[in-house]
Amino acid sequence: MTPTHANLIGPLLRDVSRSFYLTLRVLPAALRPQISLAYLLARATDTIADTQALPAKERIRMLQHLRTGFALRNPSQTQSIVLDVAQMADRAAAHQVSPPEKLLLQRLDRCISLLSSLTDADQGRIGDLLDVIVAGQIFDLMRFPGQSADDLAALEADDELDWYTYMVAGCVGDFWTRMCMAHIPSAEEWNVKQMTDWGTRFGQGLQLVNILRDIPRDLRLGRCYLPVKNPRDLLDPGKFELVRPIYHRWLDVALECLGDGWKYTMQIPWHEPRLRFACILPIWIGLMTLARLRRVNPLDPSVVVKVTRKEVYGLVAMVGLYSISDTLLENRFRYLHDAAT
Repeated sequence: MTPTHANLIGPLLRDVSRSFYLTLRVLPAALRPQISLAYLLARATDTIADTQALPAKERIRMLQHLRTGFALRNPSQTQSIVLDVAQMADRAAAHQVSPPEKLLLQRLDRCISLLSSLTDADQGRIGDLLDVIVAGQIFDLMRFPGQSADDLAALEADDELDWYTYMVAGCVGDFWTRMCMAHIPSAEEWNVKQMTDWGTRFGQGLQLVNILRDIPRDLRLGRCYLPVKNPRDLLDPGKFELVRPIYHRWLDVALECLGDGWKYTMQIPWHEPRLRFACILPIWIGLMTLARLRRVNPLDPSVVVKVTRKEVYGLVAMVGLYSISDTLLENRFRYLHDAAT
């Protein structure tokens, strides 16, 4: 990572990525600048999409403009939209409550400029990734135009939820795989189709965990990602039994996806411990979250399901200890998987 990258990306990552910062920090040096920059750009577009103080139509226009800019491969073309981006980002930044997210938007133009310092191939991979992610964010704004439970809407079918999780997270598995194959010598011989399939499911599983955990908050923002006929039933914790079968079916889907993520992880050679760690930690956190969601009423807004920072640090130590043996890693995964079943 060049000094320019380190000075800009490092502090921003630390402040806006929270637990994911642990993953980004341990990535192999050959991958860290590209994936860190891609994360910041995706996080910035997500922040814009979530800026409810701005009308949805205006946020959609901003995202469409950014999507066009990310698709450019010529540095001079990219630079031509940086000023426009800066103006839009400053407008969104003015409405941010979180200082780190405000700073991220204020520096979005500089992050975009950093794209031109990467190789053409890496610019292309990041551009392709952001094209899909931003499309998912635009879909989200169009599908859920309201901002409160009074305007509650739900996805209509399983396929729609599957497609949404691909756009906002599953595509990251594809991007991650192709970036690894381009920069990690031991990944050059991976089976591209198998690894991208597993990687895509990996990303979808992590997104499903977030969706299933955040149902009360999303409902009160007018969004029901579970494909149910009567989303307003989910506003009443006492009606959980009506949707329990659907909810637990999606818990099972998330569990299967994380299982594919584990297959993906165990294809990473033991002599790439940093890359393995970057995959193991979110899987184990996801499994612990799923196990807790099995035991609570997830519609109750007073119930907060999360893995604490102290527990995350414990998992970090455990990954380091168990990494001396694939058998130990497999046994721990199986334990967490069974607890989440």
